[in-house]
Amino acid sequence: MNPKIKDVLGWVAVAAIVLATFGALRYVNSYARSVPAAASFSATGEGHATAIPDVVQFSFGVTTEGGKDIGVIQKENTGKANASIAFVKSKGVDAKDISTQSYTISPRYESCPPVVYSAGIMPSCNGNTIIGYVIDQQIAIKVRDFSKIGDVMSGVTAQGANNVSGLQFIVHDRTEVENEARAKAIVEAKAKAEAFAKAGNFRLGRIISIQESGNYPSYVYNRALDMAKGGAGLEAAPSPSIEPGSQEISSNVTIVYEIK
Repeated sequence: MNPKIKDVLGWVAVAAIVLATFGALRYVNSYARSVPAAASFSATGEGHATAIPDVVQFSFGVTTEGGKDIGVIQKENTGKANASIAFVKSKGVDAKDISTQSYTISPRYESCPPVVYSAGIMPSCNGNTIIGYVIDQQIAIKVRDFSKIGDVMSGVTAQGANNVSGLQFIVHDRTEVENEARAKAIVEAKAKAEAFAKAGNFRLGRIISIQESGNYPSYVYNRALDMAKGGAGLEAAPSPSIEPGSQEISSNVTIVYEIK
């Protein structure tokens, strides 16, 4: 056979295969659009589980005002901060649970009280003159032994810390409690689905999907703490009573069923 004829026949065969494949795909897509999707039904459930916090975290800081000699202010601030940190460690707080959050040096400008003149009220100075500096150092810690929290919080103020804030109770590992809440949510969703199916006179088929829309803690009870300002050389204030309370972990799930 003539080679040119063979080439032509080969191209014709390829074109026929492409056209056949394209036609088959169009048929499949058309058929898929014509077949109705399986009917489905969804039910939601919510579950709760209670967790007792096992870690408390808070921040304490040392703010020191002084003149223009920054070295003097730094020495005072560092001495108080280091004494506070050493005290915290002496109470059994691990070094990995102590971290410096911030260390800032800011200028202090002269105060310009207003002066009343015949022409009106005017400032007594321009307010741009630096008269000293303020150093602020903030340290965050985690305490895992709740029996020592009160002593730690009152003790740092006696060592020179003059602000304590950000008290927060934490559940270190929430996995078990989250699983418990999730399991309860699924049980509730299944019960709802079965009740609807019975009332609606239809049968539930296989589960198509299970989705969780949220898993979050709700603080059930937590005593607020008001710490007085302290300073170097002061005796430790009475240890505050710290009550961690509990956290309620919630989970919301949606189960989608196929209807038979």
